[in-house]
Parts: sequence; C-alpha cells; structure tokens
Amino acid sequence: MSNPAPAWRIVEVPAPPVGADWEWEWRWVYQGYSRIRQAVELETWGHHDRWAPTPILMAFLADNPWKRNTLVAAVRDDADGSDHTAVLGVAEIGLPQQDDEHLAFVSVSVHPDHRAQGIGTALADAADTWVARTGRTVAVSWSAHAPEPDPGPGVVTAPTGSGRVDTTDAAARFALRRGFALEQVARASTLPVPDTTSDVEQHLAAAVAAAGDDYVVHTWNRTVPAEFHERLAVLWARMSTDAPHAAVETEAQQWDAARVAAHLEEQAQAHQQVLLTAAEHAPTGALTAFTELALPDFDEVDFGFQGDTLVISDHRGRRLGMLVKATNLLAMMADRPKIRRIHTFNAEENTFMLSINVALGFRGAGVLATWQRHDVPGSDAAAR
Repeated sequence: MSNPAPAWRIVEVPAPPVGADWEWEWRWVYQGYSRIRQAVELETWGHHDRWAPTPILMAFLADNPWKRNTLVAAVRDDADGSDHTAVLGVAEIGLPQQDDEHLAFVSVSVHPDHRAQGIGTALADAADTWVARTGRTVAVSWSAHAPEPDPGPGVVTAPTGSGRVDTTDAAARFALRRGFALEQVARASTLPVPDTTSDVEQHLAAAVAAAGDDYVVHTWNRTVPAEFHERLAVLWARMSTDAPHAAVETEAQQWDAARVAAHLEEQAQAHQQVLLTAAEHAPTGALTAFTELALPDFDEVDFGFQGDTLVISDHRGRRLGMLVKATNLLAMMADRPKIRRIHTFNAEENTFMLSINVALGFRGAGVLATWQRHDVPGSDAAAR
C-alpha cells in the first residue's frame, strides 16, 4: 500500500543576501531547491553536471542591480524551517532590472517523487500572481529535452526553422497548457576534452593565419584588468542584439565597466573560475571577439561550461570565433587538465557558431526550448 501524498503549502522566499551563511533563515529552501534540481538534471541528461550545489545556487540567485530574484516554494505542511527534504517543488522568478523591464523569467521544478499532485500547477499559478503584481507583461521560460526528437507525430520545429521539441513530453505539455508558445530551440552540446592538444592547435594555427596581423589575443584567468572592462562591456551589450534571440522580446542591454566587474564578481562568489579570451583589433584598440569559460573552482571537478561567445559583425569572416575559442580551450587544458568535458548551448539557427563547436569536437546531447507568453494572467495587459 503506497504512502499518501503529503499535505503542502505555498511560501514566497526572498533572494539570498550576497554571502549568506549557513544560519540564514531561508537556506533550507535553497538546499531543497538544489536537491530538486539535482534530481531533475539527472532525469533529463543522465548526469548532474549542470546541477548547482546550494552555495553556488545561492550566489547566482542573489539580487544585483540588473536582476531581482525570488522563489515560490511548495513545502510540506509540517516543514519546520530546517529540513530541506520538506521542499517538494519550486518556481524560480527572475526580473531583469534597468533593461527588459517588461519581462519575467519563470521556471517551475517539481521533485520527481512528488509529481502528479497539482504542485506544478499551484506553483505556476502562484508565480503568475507574483509576476502580475510587478506589472511585467511577458513571461519567458525554458525546458530541457534529451535527446532531440526525430521528426514525427507530436514533434514540432521552432518558428526559426531549426530545432525540434516533442510536444508530448511532460515539460512541453505543461508549457503549452499554461499558454506559452515555442519560440526557439537551442542545441545542448558536450565536448569530450581531447587527451592531446594537437587538433586544437591545428585549428588555432589556421585561425591565426586567417585573422592576419591586425588582431592581438588576450587571455585572462579569473580576473580581467580594469582597463579592459569598458571594452568588454561593448561586447556583452552586443550579445543582446547580435546573438540569435528568435522572437523572444528582449531589448538591447546596457553594459558598462561596472556591470562587467559585477559579472566577474558574481562568478567568483559562485565559485566559478572564469577563463576569458578576447581578440583586440590592433589598429583601433577595440575588442572585436570574445569567449568565456566558467569552470567550477574545485580541483576534483572534471567538467565546465562554455558561456558567451561573440564576434562583432564588422569583423566576421576572419575566423575570429575559432581564434578565441581555440585559444581559450588550450588555456583551460593547460590550467585545468582534470577537466574532461565542457557543456554549452547554442541557438540551432546559429550555424556559424555551431560549425566552430562541431569542428572542435562538440556533439549534440539534447535541446533547450525557449517558451514565451504574452499577457501574464492577472496583469493589466491580460485584463485589457
């Protein structure tokens, strides 16, 4: 005879303060959320490399001048404020600040042991109510699927024309039921780090030859000299306009030296070692391409993450993408030889960047679907 489902209630949980310690009153909810995400990642991918342990999760969800975060959690009625296993599901809400102030980023996670009890629906309803109070009118969410499905019944292609999702998958069904529309599909790829550097060095040599003498490459480990922050800000701002976003209603982001410094500090607070390589156009001093690796800063960890990569449009066609990626990968192989795999996401329509990744050895592992909904229930826009 199975045990009855536990009674539960919904609670709103604030973002953690920067540097929150073990005594912070809401830490148990974040521990519970981390536990749920570990189970979900293992269920989706067959591993939990993308899982964030509690200290890392809390660092990434601390408020900053550019984003405000909150959790809505389903906890057992008998939760006493200490037992993280009493957290059954969580809705994570992120509100961009200073730009994209019409958007809310929302994700719902329920522990596999507690599904089909109405928890996901209750969390999504509570998140809608919370978002509506802020006046945000557009919600964006994501769902991960592995592997990417073959064409067939129930499988849809993103409006971009690239990337497929099985709409019979539970996460896709939930998004569609909540009124979200599929906007974009990103390829999840993994690089098995090669045992030798020879292939990467060949790619780098070809890229150096194609780039010519006008470009100087800089690589920084953990810290970036302050004199480069303003120039890097230009590149990160261009990520919001030049990288493919399909019909997701994002705005051009405003970046300056302070925001670059804050980003690097957030990565450090989250125990991530940043390796960043940029190409400088020597005649003008402008940075024209960059790429970023984030490596969990623990010696025993054997995986890492490829973050943003961009080549300014005026400087494309010179293999600068391969130049910075190969340089950064070689730097990682020298500094962190225990790293055996790198994970990344790229929009399926971004064929240029995908071709670089495939050449370096990345292989598809699944997809990440981006969903968007207008007129959040309860908002002024929905009432019109």
